[in-house]
Amino acid sequence: MKTETTRRRFLATGSAALAAASLAPVASSAQAAAKGKRIGFIDYDLNGYHPRVFLKAMREELKERGFTLGGCHALDEEKSRPWAEKNDVAYFSDLKALDEAVDFYMILAPSNPEVHLDLCQKIFPFRKPTYVDKTFAPNVATAKRIFGLADRMGTPIQTTSALRYTNAQTHVAKAGRENVRHMTAWVAGSNFNEYVIHPVELIVSCMGHEVEGLMRRGQDPESQLLINFSDGRTGTVNVFNKTRTRYSASITTKKATDYLEVDVKQIFIDNLAAILDFFESGKLNVDRRESIAVMKILEAAKNSAALKGFVPLG
Repeated sequence: MKTETTRRRFLATGSAALAAASLAPVASSAQAAAKGKRIGFIDYDLNGYHPRVFLKAMREELKERGFTLGGCHALDEEKSRPWAEKNDVAYFSDLKALDEAVDFYMILAPSNPEVHLDLCQKIFPFRKPTYVDKTFAPNVATAKRIFGLADRMGTPIQTTSALRYTNAQTHVAKAGRENVRHMTAWVAGSNFNEYVIHPVELIVSCMGHEVEGLMRRGQDPESQLLINFSDGRTGTVNVFNKTRTRYSASITTKKATDYLEVDVKQIFIDNLAAILDFFESGKLNVDRRESIAVMKILEAAKNSAALKGFVPLG
């Protein structure tokens, strides 16, 4: 299916026989993959939502793009091998063997950002375009280390939450980012630390990287972030976990305020479409400055000082 262009703009023991068996793919699907469009999944545990929805979109909604899952690897191999077998995907214990079977990487582990640096250190030396899933890193310093490592290795990378690709970005593209004066976003989830990135990514992708300060009101499960942007622009993030709060946003321009409910059925398809665009062209379609701005907001939100007043984000 065709996705909207605006959305696509806006992660040596044992015998030789045993060793060979441990490296062999559990299924033959990867062997038939077209060279040049083979993706490798890297994860902590492949039994999660993101591997499933990305694989589904690759094989169904975006099948005509011609990309295949050439192989996978996970830190928790015992749990992840059955996932690979169930989904007819080749599993590799050895990363060098995996690298011969793929052309691009998607580092997932969306619930475990603390392992992203370690996974990047293992994958970046292959120098193949790599997507790193949300949340990019546990803090700003680690995010910068990952970007620095990629630059030293000459490995093209980008990161994002799926909430970068919604009808809100389409709305802002039509209205003009320069005209947006305020945005409010609402989400729900199971916990603040994992789900707050979604509304933050949504707002930063619409309003830009020039964040100046942040204040937080409330704690999990009911939290609100007040964000100051340059030129007097503002944003508000509401994270109301364990509720029926819909993913949504209000966008205030110089002329009007519009309320939009996010189409969550489409976001992972559009997210993957943008990743495939990146893989095909070799050109980044996510501004690194915005990725760092997201990390600054997330880090400041955990700062106890933000509960008492605005924390600078310069």
